[in-house]
Amino acid sequence: MWILVMFDLPTETKAQKKRAAGFRNFLLQDGFTMFQFSIYVRNCASRENTKVHIDRVKNMLPDEGKVCIITITERQFNEIQLFTGSKKTQPMPAAIQLEIF
Repeated sequence: MWILVMFDLPTETKAQKKRAAGFRNFLLQDGFTMFQFSIYVRNCASRENTKVHIDRVKNMLPDEGKVCIITITERQFNEIQLFTGSKKTQPMPAAIQLEIF
């Protein structure tokens, strides 16, 4: 499963900028990767693990702004088509799957 966190946070005042930066830093510390400027993604090994990280994000929500959390499967994530201008770019590398022998 993949978690996508999309947000639009106010950054008009110094305090708002600090809160927005704090939220982005939290996402990075929790294993998210910047996909676009206000979209961060994280791969999770299971639905249970997905819930843990979603709960962490919910606990860190800023008082202002909008935050959207979406979960999609590995297969759906691999169907994303990325473009830079009119040129197609390489997708993010596939997540490493754990194998238990």
